[in-house]
Amino acid sequence: MRTPQHVGIVGCSAEGAALCYRTICAKGAQLLGPHAHPEITMHTHSLATYVECIERNDWEGVADLMLDSAGKLKSAGADFVICPDNTIHQAMHLVEPRSPLPWLHIAEVVADEAVEHNYRRLGLLGTRWLVESDVYPLKLALRGIDFLRPTEEESKEINRIIMDELVYGVFRPESLTYLQLVIRRMKDEDCDAVVLGCTEIPLVIGNKNSPLPALDSTRLLAWAALKRSVADPVKVI
Repeated sequence: MRTPQHVGIVGCSAEGAALCYRTICAKGAQLLGPHAHPEITMHTHSLATYVECIERNDWEGVADLMLDSAGKLKSAGADFVICPDNTIHQAMHLVEPRSPLPWLHIAEVVADEAVEHNYRRLGLLGTRWLVESDVYPLKLALRGIDFLRPTEEESKEINRIIMDELVYGVFRPESLTYLQLVIRRMKDEDCDAVVLGCTEIPLVIGNKNSPLPALDSTRLLAWAALKRSVADPVKVI
């Protein structure tokens, strides 16, 4: 008998982690049959602890939190891990060499999707820490894809929307309108798609209400995890 690999989720913010978890469960039926999905275990430290590290630029501290979660997930039986949080992927270069389990990288998953659709220039939305980082630029450059960051003013307001509203499950119409205006500006500057590089942004915006095709980092990561789990099943005696 063979069973799908056990998926471990290293959570950071509740809303993004929950959306990722729900997506794996809901989409599992497409590959495994009605109501089926892989075994899933999630561990998350307090978001406040992550934010404290990020604000003092302590990426070693972020990596230690991620590795602690990964260790707990390994003990729970996970075969590989994902992290539905774009910002803390800045610590991934410190995590992977020490990790007890392999990881899927959220920016690689999104970049591969962009290649599949032949997108050449992507707008990038996310926290200010994420859009100022090299998390996406490095992965996009390897695939020959250009990108556009928000302006400083846009980045400040998007960060406020994410950290003061979305992570608390607060969805305001005026904030949605603001995000749409930023995406419209990116479209006017020749972007052909936009990366929803905060795992909460897909809760308010997607292909149905975005001026550009949306690369939903949360759901794309969940789908990639599901496919990996099924493609390389574990032998059960």
